[in-house]
Amino acid sequence: MSRQVVRSSKFRHVFGQPAKADQCYEDVRVSQTTWDSGFCAVNPKFMALICEASGGGAFLVLPLGKVWEIPDGGLVLPLREPVITLEGHTKRVGIVAWHPTAQNVLLSAGCDNVILVWDVGTGAAVLTLGPDVHPDTIYSVDWSRDGALICTSCRDKRVRVIEPRKGTVVAEKDRPHEGTRPVHAVFVSEGKILTTGFSRMSERQVALWDTKHLEEPLSLQELDTSSGVLLPFFDPDTNIVYLCGK
Repeated sequence: MSRQVVRSSKFRHVFGQPAKADQCYEDVRVSQTTWDSGFCAVNPKFMALICEASGGGAFLVLPLGKVWEIPDGGLVLPLREPVITLEGHTKRVGIVAWHPTAQNVLLSAGCDNVILVWDVGTGAAVLTLGPDVHPDTIYSVDWSRDGALICTSCRDKRVRVIEPRKGTVVAEKDRPHEGTRPVHAVFVSEGKILTTGFSRMSERQVALWDTKHLEEPLSLQELDTSSGVLLPFFDPDTNIVYLCGK
């Protein structure tokens, strides 16, 4: 006689509380482009958001490549002109990410398979990672906690760890998940990388990797058989990973 054991989850009774209407932005036209991305990046003062526009490639910055200077006390007059416009991608932008420690440093990735790191203060692209690094669509880009490295996942089924100052790939893993669906990667605690993807049997998976030894995962867990791509988000303050899907 066997007894089924149900594993208890400490997040079982945790529920998010929606913000009040006066603390929300309404009528923001988020891009409807097919791209497995969060479409936004947030720091303590601003939110950068990929928005709907003719031809694609437009994004805006709300207070919390167009950048707006928002006074600390809030707006007293409408803003109609950006402080600076970032131009460099030849196709639409799908990913934006603020540097976690350096001021005025913004990363963007587009359908041209190019990653640009911007000095928002001058509007100059200080680093370009071209199609020679990512020969196909870039699925995800994430800064390490200190901003010294970035990790990327690409349609060529490779996860790369890149040192942005030199523009060199310092570690690379081919096919971290055997499935054909998109893989996403984020840095977590102690410099490790967490990836989400699919098995050969189309089961959703999450895996943890040591960047110094990418031959085998430290942990690999199969979740379910849903077809939605999982987007991972890591909270460094609580060491919790959130997996979001459609």
